[in-house]
Amino acid sequence: MNDTSPDRTERELGEALAALADGVRGAPDAYSTARGEWLRRERRRRLVLAVLVAVVFTLATLIGLWVLNQTPSERGVIFSGAGSGSGVPASLPRTLPDCLVPCASAV
Repeated sequence: MNDTSPDRTERELGEALAALADGVRGAPDAYSTARGEWLRRERRRRLVLAVLVAVVFTLATLIGLWVLNQTPSERGVIFSGAGSGSGVPASLPRTLPDCLVPCASAV
């Protein structure tokens, strides 16, 4: 008669897995090898990140300097320096936005 009880199945499965596990031999330096590979990847990732940050910072600085250097050589209309001599500034009149009008009257 076949005994198919869960206890028997569990016991036989445990014996089979124990026999299989006894035959597995790990390399003695497996942990140190895996840790060394992980540390190398971590160093490489940090180095790539540092280089990327440096490149982005340099590129942003160069673009900013290029934009600042693109100013026109002639004087602008707003500050042309050609005042009327009557004490009125040469700049164009500016209106305040509606949200700032009450604040400006308080000043």
